[in-house]
Amino acid sequence: MRALAIALAGAALALPLPAAAQKLSQTQIDAEVDALTARVEKLEGTRAVKKLQRAFGYYVDRGLWGDAADLFADDGTIEIGMDGVYVGKDRIREYLKRLHGGQEGLIYGQLNEWVTLQPSIDVAKDGRSATARWRDLGMLGQYKKHAEWRDGIYENTYEKGADGIWRIKSLHLYVNFLAPYEKGWARLKPGEGLVQSEASKAYPADRPPTASYKPFPEVQVPPFQAPNPATGKPVKGGK
Repeated sequence: MRALAIALAGAALALPLPAAAQKLSQTQIDAEVDALTARVEKLEGTRAVKKLQRAFGYYVDRGLWGDAADLFADDGTIEIGMDGVYVGKDRIREYLKRLHGGQEGLIYGQLNEWVTLQPSIDVAKDGRSATARWRDLGMLGQYKKHAEWRDGIYENTYEKGADGIWRIKSLHLYVNFLAPYEKGWARLKPGEGLVQSEASKAYPADRPPTASYKPFPEVQVPPFQAPNPATGKPVKGGK
């Protein structure tokens, strides 16, 4: 990454410059290279995070539980709604499988669309970690049996390993509601739109939920990990 930044800086310095600009000190050149390196690493991190999250959605859509789990760090975690926190690739893979019917791949007639929208990504200054907030829209169901909408917010973390590969460090989906397609979310009673899954009851999590959920029709704002991009200040709306 630094080599690319040096090449970019060298190419820029090779262009004809005013006499004053030609007197750049080594310190100034190093500072310019460091700034370019940071920009490249931030762009690369942002691209890698988008690729990871989109891959997760596509793999889970089609029941590729092992491929989905392999996107996580060795000590990575997943937390979906009230089910608690599962730690490590093996536990994540088994949880996802049990959550969707207990077999490899989807059941015949199963709809499992995890539509992931509105990425808001913040890469750390050192370019080795990042947070991201996403909008979840789930279209779920079983042919001729039931159909549901799901709404939620992801607040996730990602890290760049010693091997240079980015992976999911923690995936946390704050489920706002799971509502029948026919009746919709407008008819939900308080507390009806979010319950612990049967899969997590039979296959308990490693840790309890990290949040106290207040699903629709209550108003809950999942905490923002990243600061306001315009002011740089923490966003106080999350709770």
